[in-house]
Amino acid sequence: MQIPLFPLSSAVMPGGLMPLRIFERRYIDMIRGCFREESGFGICLVKEGAEVGAAATTYPYGTLTNIVDWDQDDSGLLLIVAQGQQKFRIIDTHVDDSELLHGNIELLPAETSQPVPDEYGFLREAMQQILEQVEGNIDYPDPQLDDALWLGSRFVELLPLSAELRHELLSLDQPLERLAALADVFTAIARHGNDDKLT
Repeated sequence: MQIPLFPLSSAVMPGGLMPLRIFERRYIDMIRGCFREESGFGICLVKEGAEVGAAATTYPYGTLTNIVDWDQDDSGLLLIVAQGQQKFRIIDTHVDDSELLHGNIELLPAETSQPVPDEYGFLREAMQQILEQVEGNIDYPDPQLDDALWLGSRFVELLPLSAELRHELLSLDQPLERLAALADVFTAIARHGNDDKLT
């Protein structure tokens, strides 16, 4: 399956929402193509390079997204909200003449929702606090704090993680394994303090 790719320093998981401000010509054309073909695009993490300018090198796992809302501000800037649909693994990539990255991808099986074990109850409380802080920028009207898949996915999206750690968490395919890894992250924060970007 071939899709256009949008390399970013942040990630979205299935069910997640990502607001994006589109201003580069290659991505404006990409979004127009998605509307025209009623298709989506992939969001993946930058490994080498930058979000703007020449096409970046990406980590191998990402998420296929669909555009669920869009608007245009007074300056003509395109504002969209992309919703994560399904995780994928990149098999290979190529860059077109506009520096838009395209990927040949393999879609991955959907993860199964599971209850949050009692030992990770503190993660529910932490997410509740995070959601209160980000309200207005991104809104989850029906937070599923007792669902290990939903909870872990939102942490991957919202915590200030390094790209390497964010990708490691995204690539896991078991919700409880992801929560265990996140619990280790929170334990490290408690012991060593909070860096600007958690590693």
